[in-house]
Amino acid sequence: MTVAKQERLLQVLRSPHISEKSTVLADEANQVVFEVAVDATKPEIKQAVEELFKVKVTGVTTLNVKGKTKRFRGRVGKRAGWKKAYVSLAEGQEIDFLGGAAE
Repeated sequence: MTVAKQERLLQVLRSPHISEKSTVLADEANQVVFEVAVDATKPEIKQAVEELFKVKVTGVTTLNVKGKTKRFRGRVGKRAGWKKAYVSLAEGQEIDFLGGAAE
């Protein structure tokens, strides 16, 4: 893999998206949720997750989250939009973001 391609894969995944819904999905549907680059494609996301976490990805679903309109002292502003990816993992695969000890 070329250096430019390797750097692009590191830029595709921004952060894991930890929420109540994503925790339920991880337990029940074996899916993890990531905040990704706005211009990232599904094949790039799949390859980045497989390379970085050494897991087998079976599918990727993406959606664009619209930025909210907010008001501060009477002035209207808009938050930036972002892209979210739901990554389905193969049976028996998992990614542990918290790294806590299992008891």
